[in-house]
Amino acid sequence: MATNPSLITRDTDKIAAATGNLYESVSVISKRARQISSKMKEELSNKLSEFVSAVDNLEEVFENREQIEISKYYERMPKPTTLATDEFLEGKIYWRNNADEEQQ
Repeated sequence: MATNPSLITRDTDKIAAATGNLYESVSVISKRARQISSKMKEELSNKLSEFVSAVDNLEEVFENREQIEISKYYERMPKPTTLATDEFLEGKIYWRNNADEEQQ
C-alpha cells in the first residue's frame, strides 16, 4: 500500500503553543484554510470561464489541452489545510480572540 509523501506528522505541542489551546489553534488554521480554498476556487473558476461555450451540446464538446493543463496544475497544488498549517506554524497568521477583548 503506497502512502502519500505529502503527509506530515505534526507536533501538537507546537501547534498549541501559539494560542495555548490545541482546539483554538486548529480553529484558526481551519478558518485560514477556508480563506485559501475560496481564493483558489475563485482563481480556477476565472481561468476556466474562458473555455465555457455558449452552446451546451454534446456534439460540440471537445478536449481542450490548455483547460486540462490548468486543471492538472490546480490538482497538484498543496491542499489549503497544508498551506494554512505551515503559515500558522511560521507565525504568518494574525488572529484575535474576541473572548479576551470582552473580559478587558
